[in-house]
Amino acid sequence: MIVAMQETATEEQIQVVIEHLMQMGFSVHRTTGERQSILAAVGARADFDTRNLEVLSGVEHVHRISAPYKLSGRAFRPAGTVVQFSNGVKIGGDEVIVVAGPCSVESREQLFTVADLVAKAGARALRGGAFKPRSSPYSFQGLGIEALKLLREAGDKFKLLVVSEVMEISQIPQMLPYIAAALRRVHHVRRQLRRGPLRARNPHL
Repeated sequence: MIVAMQETATEEQIQVVIEHLMQMGFSVHRTTGERQSILAAVGARADFDTRNLEVLSGVEHVHRISAPYKLSGRAFRPAGTVVQFSNGVKIGGDEVIVVAGPCSVESREQLFTVADLVAKAGARALRGGAFKPRSSPYSFQGLGIEALKLLREAGDKFKLLVVSEVMEISQIPQMLPYIAAALRRVHHVRRQLRRGPLRARNPHL
């Protein structure tokens, strides 16, 4: 549920609404923009009447949202999210940032050839899979740590950010020194719960 406060709402009125939402059993995430504050109420409750909130002082409107991605939706964060990397590149802003590279890192020659083409084409980041689980144990499984080292070396040489996929929780500490790691499926709860060390040092996509 999204509660949009009036532009003229006071801090006291906002806190009253937040306390009211918490008493209803919601956890509340607040975003304060240039003109107004937006409150995102997250919880499993469905048996509530939005009119109980609409009558509170300072409330402009209340919008019920059933989607599971409330915190990343435009209703809660209309300005969008901009992720800035260590070299100053910003993803999510006005500039289109291209990330390109091979599905999996198979050799030094392959990766450096692709990285050269990627850089010349104007891309800002190099991606490549280091860990590639397959159904058959006899199929290529990726180069692992060696691939990460090659990605880092190629990224440094061609001045590209480096992105790869986290396939298992145990891989995160191994990947931290080399890349800005990208989760393959961000809705994998186990990966999200254990991404703390990743969040502290490396942006993740």
